[in-house]
Amino acid sequence: MDTKLSDADPIDYDRSFGFLVHDTARLLRLAFDRSVRSVGLTRAQWFVLAHVIRKDGQTQSSLAEETDMDKAPLGKLVDRLEQGGWVKRRPDPNDRRINRIFKTAKVNPLTTEMQTATDQLYEKALCGLDEGERNRFIDQLILIKGNLNAELDRTAQ
Repeated sequence: MDTKLSDADPIDYDRSFGFLVHDTARLLRLAFDRSVRSVGLTRAQWFVLAHVIRKDGQTQSSLAEETDMDKAPLGKLVDRLEQGGWVKRRPDPNDRRINRIFKTAKVNPLTTEMQTATDQLYEKALCGLDEGERNRFIDQLILIKGNLNAELDRTAQ
């Protein structure tokens, strides 16, 4: 990978790991948003709801950390999701100062629709890769994610 910053040997941004990962994630988000536009949720609402679906019943604080959002803007998004009937806040049984966020039954049919849209999008995105290449690619992403988590743990002080 080219990482040099000199004028004599410039970075090839079209082959830059960071740019490719960022642009690919951005394009996946845009394509997914278009494929499920009819549901009527904003991208930010989708993002938060997906994290609630992934880990139902987590605290609002852990949801803020997981989504890398400040608590106030997240609270407003959760308010709108709750008003729309997508999620429900419930007090923690051990500490009533803490709210836990739960998906509602309204989400269940949406989950199936989201999974279908995701499967179709991934099929298009991975077109040209056979099953072995797809599995190796996923394994490599898991390895990279693990490496980055280990680095963050190592440098967290």
